[in-house]
Amino acid sequence: MAEPIVPPNSSPSRLRGILRECEPMSRHVSWRAGGTAARVFTPADLDDLRIFLSSLDTQEPVCFVGLGSNLLVRDGGFQGTVVLMHRTRGEMRFEDGLIYAEAGVAAPKVARFAAINELEGAEFLAGVPGTVGGALAMNAGCYGSETWNHVVRVRTMGRDGSLHERLPDEYDIGYRHCAPKKAGAMSEECFIGAWFRFHPGNSAVARMRIKDYLSRRIASQPLDLPNAGSVFRNPPGDHAARLIEACGLKGFAIGGARISDKHANFIVNPLRSATAADIEALIAHARTAVRARFGIDLVPEVRIIGDDPMTLTAARPGGEA
Repeated sequence: MAEPIVPPNSSPSRLRGILRECEPMSRHVSWRAGGTAARVFTPADLDDLRIFLSSLDTQEPVCFVGLGSNLLVRDGGFQGTVVLMHRTRGEMRFEDGLIYAEAGVAAPKVARFAAINELEGAEFLAGVPGTVGGALAMNAGCYGSETWNHVVRVRTMGRDGSLHERLPDEYDIGYRHCAPKKAGAMSEECFIGAWFRFHPGNSAVARMRIKDYLSRRIASQPLDLPNAGSVFRNPPGDHAARLIEACGLKGFAIGGARISDKHANFIVNPLRSATAADIEALIAHARTAVRARFGIDLVPEVRIIGDDPMTLTAARPGGEA
């Protein structure tokens, strides 16, 4: 394993987190597949993250990762820095009648925290396989609820380490989508926390609903195999899983990647032998099949970053690897 390193504009005495070079991202994404990142930083806390970000070159590509669901890193790797947010000792607390949760907190923990404290409405977060930061970034949702339906305001951090508080009306928010309305520096801010409003309720009812949601997930999704959650958004009035299954693709495989026999909107890596290229090819195949049969273009939920190794090889003199 690579030794921790220090970014060029920082000092060892200031940073408390760990920075590694050439880190396999298969260790950090739920698909357990993909290439390496040039650098991976695990901040000790948000103050450590602030110091680190302010030390980076402004042109350095940065990708913030929670639990690594909904992410695929191409086999050619990511030539930038990945920041792992789920190990930032994420804080969660009551504040002025709201729940404040830092970005690194796992979404299901928010559901349980709300239920224990006699609040209802957060139960759907028990079915979100990621962190608060990831849920904000993609407006994650299930069971008829979405993250931003409950957001009062968010806390963000700029690339220069500056802190900001933003309101929902500063973002373009939709189904599995969230983006700043204004371009510029705001587009490079990362979510570091959010204040959520849930309504007073019955703790026992909320906990029973969470138990029900988790039972439904276990029964219907291939949680025992490496996967990234739902691969495609549901098209209006339909379900991606139904369309894929109707094309006869349950169990269809490319390389080590396979469309789940249990839920057709999941791609699994059962033997942990799939490459990112296998998974991306399977995503493309499912889209092509559904488009050909139903005239519907499925939109991936999965974020794909990094370089295609074939493109990198072609770009080198003589085409040598």
